[in-house]
Amino acid sequence: MRRALVVRLDSLGDVVVCGPAIRAVAATADSVTLLAGPRGAEVARLLPGVDHVEVFDAPWITAGAHPVDTAAVAGLVSRLRGRFDTAVVLTSFHQSALPTALLLRLAGVGHVAAVSTDHAGSLLDVRLPEPPDDPEPVRMLAVARGAGFALPPGDDGALALVDDLPAVAGLPGRFAVVHPGADAPARTYPLVRWREVVDRLVRSGLPVAVTGGPDERALTSLVAGDHGLDLGGRLSVAELAAVLREAAVVAVGNTGPAHLAAAVGTPVVSLFSPVVPAVRWAPHAGRRVVLGDQDAPCAGTRARTCPLLGHPCLAGVHPAAVVDAVHDLVRVPS
Repeated sequence: MRRALVVRLDSLGDVVVCGPAIRAVAATADSVTLLAGPRGAEVARLLPGVDHVEVFDAPWITAGAHPVDTAAVAGLVSRLRGRFDTAVVLTSFHQSALPTALLLRLAGVGHVAAVSTDHAGSLLDVRLPEPPDDPEPVRMLAVARGAGFALPPGDDGALALVDDLPAVAGLPGRFAVVHPGADAPARTYPLVRWREVVDRLVRSGLPVAVTGGPDERALTSLVAGDHGLDLGGRLSVAELAAVLREAAVVAVGNTGPAHLAAAVGTPVVSLFSPVVPAVRWAPHAGRRVVLGDQDAPCAGTRARTCPLLGHPCLAGVHPAAVVDAVHDLVRVPS
């Protein structure tokens, strides 16, 4: 019976895909605390199995990270000291778990498990190899299993959120969601094409709600145009999850809400830039369509800004193809 800490320090989608691994830890631990970054903390509270959330902005994880703050590091160590018997550090394939493991050792965590290709010395009790090339939820679950945690009987390992999501008023009875934003320009479908997708869907008889964060209001207003319901900047993460759950289908780029849609069981049309591999990062959904040239020259570069003129991997996807994919998933007559 252990007090367990699970660590995932990057963004919303990265936290969502760790849900099955967290449930595996929760199956045998007395309590589970999730240590998350600022962009993942809100959704962390929506994951089954999470009892408490701690937040830390890790300068070795966050894109555009701030300088190392001695007081912030000392404060984290102080908050964690003496609270946990075991920790599982979850990372993407290009991240190192060792800085986190060092802080956990300073906080007195007696048993630490993580993936590390580098020599870990005394920082890790369980040093795991990089998991196989599978969907990210499957890979994170493999790390938890290597650390000694397994899903309970009856848990199929799918993405999931808590059932208790807030109600959002004013939604159409049957509608699609278009989420046009992403945190890297290389992962975005051209905005004029998103707007055409909205227009075509509405003309086909399927209302559209356009979602986005507080800093994306101008973007969602442009994409919604005169026909879509603009929800940009109006929703908390929990409310966004509720809207995605109510939707018949979601059309979205490679960004956190794609994984959020998969976690609430909504079919996904994924406009996926191959700068990261689709086999790992396409939404782990029961019903999905992945669009975009997965063999484009940018494949696997992890570029945040498209290195190619004209953004061909996504710009080559015609809005009609997106609409057809939506129709296929919701069976709306053309």
